[in-house]
Amino acid sequence: MAVHKPHAKKRRLGSYMKSNQNIPVWVTAKTGGKLRRNDKKRNYRRSSGVHP
Repeated sequence: MAVHKPHAKKRRLGSYMKSNQNIPVWVTAKTGGKLRRNDKKRNYRRSSGVHP
């Protein structure tokens, strides 16, 4: 991918990266281990969902 990207595309990619993170450890601790993973987590090779 090119080094110089349009600002809108850069913003979208940043948004996707933020939403693809793991949940914080304190959330797992607070819920007693009931919430362990982020259901919205994506992998660009594995998913057929949203992909820029």
